[in-house]
Amino acid sequence: MNAEHAAKPEHTILAELNGRERTTLSSSATLSSDGRRRHPEMMHDHRQNFAQDADRILHSRAYARYIDKTQVFSLVRNDHISHRALHVQLVARIARTIGRFLALNEDLIEAIALGHDIGHPPFGHAGESFLAELCRAHGLPGFQHNIQSYRILDRLEHKGAGWNLCLQTLDGILCHDGETHETRVRPGPTGDFTDLDAKAGEKAADPSHVLIPMSFEGCVVRMADTIAYIGRDIEDAIILGLLQRSDLPPHCTKLLGATNGAMVYTLVTDLIGASRIPRPGEGSGTETFIGFSDEIGAALGALKTFNYQRIYLAPRTTEQLPLIKRCYEDLFDHYLHHLSSGTSNRLSVDLLADLPASYLASQPPAARVRDFIAGMTDDYFLAQAKAIGCTIPEKR
Repeated sequence: MNAEHAAKPEHTILAELNGRERTTLSSSATLSSDGRRRHPEMMHDHRQNFAQDADRILHSRAYARYIDKTQVFSLVRNDHISHRALHVQLVARIARTIGRFLALNEDLIEAIALGHDIGHPPFGHAGESFLAELCRAHGLPGFQHNIQSYRILDRLEHKGAGWNLCLQTLDGILCHDGETHETRVRPGPTGDFTDLDAKAGEKAADPSHVLIPMSFEGCVVRMADTIAYIGRDIEDAIILGLLQRSDLPPHCTKLLGATNGAMVYTLVTDLIGASRIPRPGEGSGTETFIGFSDEIGAALGALKTFNYQRIYLAPRTTEQLPLIKRCYEDLFDHYLHHLSSGTSNRLSVDLLADLPASYLASQPPAARVRDFIAGMTDDYFLAQAKAIGCTIPEKR
């Protein structure tokens, strides 16, 4: 950095970066200068809005807990099996690569990707289903990790103040919905924070309701989520002996490849080529979307079905889930009794007591228990379950 540039005020550097986006990004991209926060901030900073968001997520306490949360395979003594932190990093890298080729906003993409799974409870999607069932039994909406991700970053982190992330970042996190198979997606209407809160409410009331991101960057992360896990889960299953590579559907491997690396390359390349996003300097297109070609999209859908049948629902994958479910039930009841009775807490846990009085007053005991358990790592969950007398599964 030369002396002339080093002497520039931060606001001048920021203005230059924002100006550069207007010429280098697609007309369909989200400009950093358009980032909107729930609570306006007067900050002197060289970082653009979405870069700030990525930093805030990365330095949050909830982000640190990614490292000990299940991706697919739980209780496995193998350092090469994916965990939630690795998955999130893979999504961020893949999505940024796609965004770079499509001239979209990489900072917004990264922020959405880093935060999209931050609300996952212990033991992955199985834990999510157990917690959803308990929530419904206690008069709450069924638990959904994408809604929890949004709540954590907007209202629970930072001792209840939230990180005041931009609307577009929170929207992409809420709407990532990587379990839904789509061959193409395009953004929905751009709203405000009232609309965002309404989206979360609609999803909470009806889990089958499909949320659509408001930005192309959110659409990219939604697609990258699938690209990041589809082949990686297969590699993990092969390492653990659940599959052999020869078991993969031939019509899928013919088009997508037979290894994770080949699948990622094929899917990313196809997505970049098949998506319709105007290049920098071009006007907005009428048929813009993020999506795969028909042939590749169909092969990806078939491979997802294979993964569900042979990996996610396989007996070896699910054999210890009954014990984990019982631990969820017992912990939920134990914490609920503690809050309801006001007895001393022999587990020395705070049940989110550091959150502001407004949270404690507005949330019923079951909601506080939900939020506390959802934030646990796998190991902490097992330690707490063992402390109240649960039989816990052992790592293999």
